[in-house]
This record gives sequence, structure tokens and C-alpha cells, in this order.
Amino acid sequence: MKILVLNAGSSSQKSCLYELNDVLPDRPLQPLWEAQIDWNHREGVAQLKVETPSETEQEEEFASDSREAAISRMLETLWQGKTQVINSLKEIDIVGHRVVHGGQDYQQSTLISPDVKEAIARLSVFAPVHNPANLEGIEALEKILGNVPQVAVFDTAFHAQLPPAAFVYPGPYEWLENGIRRYGFHGISHQYCARRAAQILNRDLTHLRVISCHLGNGCSLAAIRGGVSVDTTMGFTPLDGLMMGSRSGSIDPGILIHLLKQSDFTAEKLDGILNRNSGLKGISGVSSDMRQIGDAIAHGNQRSQLALDIYIHRLRAGIGAMLASLGGLDALIFTAGVGENSAVVRSAACEAFGFMGLKLDGEKNQQSPVDEDIAALDSAARVLVIHTQEDWEIARECWKLYH
Repeated sequence: MKILVLNAGSSSQKSCLYELNDVLPDRPLQPLWEAQIDWNHREGVAQLKVETPSETEQEEEFASDSREAAISRMLETLWQGKTQVINSLKEIDIVGHRVVHGGQDYQQSTLISPDVKEAIARLSVFAPVHNPANLEGIEALEKILGNVPQVAVFDTAFHAQLPPAAFVYPGPYEWLENGIRRYGFHGISHQYCARRAAQILNRDLTHLRVISCHLGNGCSLAAIRGGVSVDTTMGFTPLDGLMMGSRSGSIDPGILIHLLKQSDFTAEKLDGILNRNSGLKGISGVSSDMRQIGDAIAHGNQRSQLALDIYIHRLRAGIGAMLASLGGLDALIFTAGVGENSAVVRSAACEAFGFMGLKLDGEKNQQSPVDEDIAALDSAARVLVIHTQEDWEIARECWKLYH
């Protein structure tokens, strides 16, 4: 069974091809083919990178004003040229898409139909950066592959079992009736990492209390008990919760009321500030990238130091909230770009929980760990660095729908 995975971002498109048989392996397989399109490089130009296990690589740039044309070019590298791994696109059995927002209607991975597409479009108002790009990918594949089954794997689905106390906002009850509630995001990553943690620790997931820290450009925490999400930091939209690369995370809503009362302020202007010009970028004035923040701190940049201090303060507060929801902790997971690569962030986050016996092995923390336990031997809970594999999780969901 050949499964094509598409993971669309606002300005990028990742894709890979997996081949699975009748037995689902415990560990992620290496894709037969991986590709990434980046539109950030130059206006109106797409940068394409393709890799295969034989270490054949291809890079090219081409004029691109549509996602469909770019995806079509990307897929050509699957079946022709030096990165060819199949003889025809007809060999693709199923396509899996990461879809950020599934709302209340879609609480598990779902075969894409006209109704599902309509719902993804309708929910774009809540995830304007991601859902439209997800839908463009789905429609492009319909044109390119015809009637090949496509599956939507929703980032919100993993949080579908949140208790009402965690997902209902304390506004008027009509909000809930109108679908305004906490949905949570990064679910595909949190789901993968919880299961991978159980494997690394050789423990039964149904008996584990886990806090998963997905720290990338977007950041969220999930409190996971027995493999089920019972609390999370992102909310109605991916803007809530932790401080992020360019997103503010949680702030006093009174600030928004105050700003909107000013005559020159609009909802669009506010959206731009909160989603694209806040967080690490807004405070530091340097970058939304933690690596560049670290470089600026090393050169004495005080605003970058303040940005890191706020980031750590809010991360610790979030972990504390998740601890309260779980009533204890067996494993703390760090994943995604910052979580996997910043020893400074991991160390500072864990330091605050020394009072409960959480201890890092400082040497292991510094050694670029991947899928490893970096806690000290006598730590009260394990601390894991896990390389998140959302694409593999999407492929697993597709396989499960057809077995």
C-alpha cells in the first residue's frame, strides 16, 4: 500500500511517500521519497527540494503563482527523473492530508467528501493561515490523481475527549452553542509523541501521565493521561496559550478592548499584531527564530534576553497548569524545532520543577539527543526529547482506515 502524505503550511508544502504492508510497524518507516516546496525564498518563485533513501537529491526553483501547479511539478519527481521511485502516479493508493481545524464535527481521521471539503472551507475563518492551504492541496490532488481516496487527519481530533471543564470558555453559554470552545491543536504531533514515549520507556501508554511540549514556531502543551488528551494550551484558535515565535499566546482580553476603542484600530490590524508581530519577534525586534534570539543574547541584546525570559516564564506556568490537570507526572516530552534543539530552553523549563524531584542529566541534555531520556537516574519523572513525525502519524491514520 503506497500512501502519499501532504502537510501544507501557509508558505510551504511538505510531502512524502510511504509503502506499508498488512502489518503496521511499531517504528516510523523511512519514506521512499520526500519533497518540500518553499515559497518564502523569493516572491513568485517556488523552491523545491527532493530526497530519496538512495541519497539522490534534487533542488530547483521555478516560477509559481499557484499551489496546484507547484504540487503537480513536485509529484512529477516521484515518477520521473533521478528521484523517480514509482513508475506511475496510478501506484498511489491513498493520500493523507494534515488539516489543522476540524471543528466539532470531525473528531477522528475522515475520508474526504464534498461535505468534508465544505467543512474545512467553513472552518477557515478559525484557522485562516492553514485550512485554506490544506484545502488547496486536497483539490490539487483531486485534479492530478482523480478518484484516489483522500483522508483528512485533523490536528484538533486528538483533543476531542477534553472534559467540558477544560474546553468550555467562561463567557456566555451561547458561545458554546455557537461552537466557540477550546479545540486544541498540534494533535497529530502530541499523539505521535505520547505513543513514542511509551515505546522509549517500555511502558504501557494506558498507564502513563505525560506532558507533551510541542515547541516550534507555534507552541502548545498537552496533558495526556492514558493516551488521551485531558488538557491543552491552544484554544478556539492556535493563537492561545504559550508565547510563540510570532504569536502572542494568552494575553489579557482587556488589552484588545482597549486597542479596538482607538479610532484607527481594526480587527485586521489586531490580527496582524497578535499572529505575526508578537511573541519572540515582537519582544526581541530581532527574529521569531530561537536560534537567532540566542545569537543576539550572546552579543548582549537585552530585548532578546527579555524575550527568552518571558518565553521560559510562560512555558513553566503552562507545564504547572498541565501538572495540575494530570495530578502527577511520569514523563515530560520536548519536541518540534525548539523542543528538540534548544538545550537552554529544556534546562530552564525543568529547573523550576526541581522541588518535585525532576532532574536533568546535564551532559545528555547538551548532546543533541533524539528519542532519548535525558533525565538524571534519580529523577522523579522521565524527560524525553522526541523527534516528532507528523507525516508518519498521518500515514498510520490512513493505513488504519483501510484495515
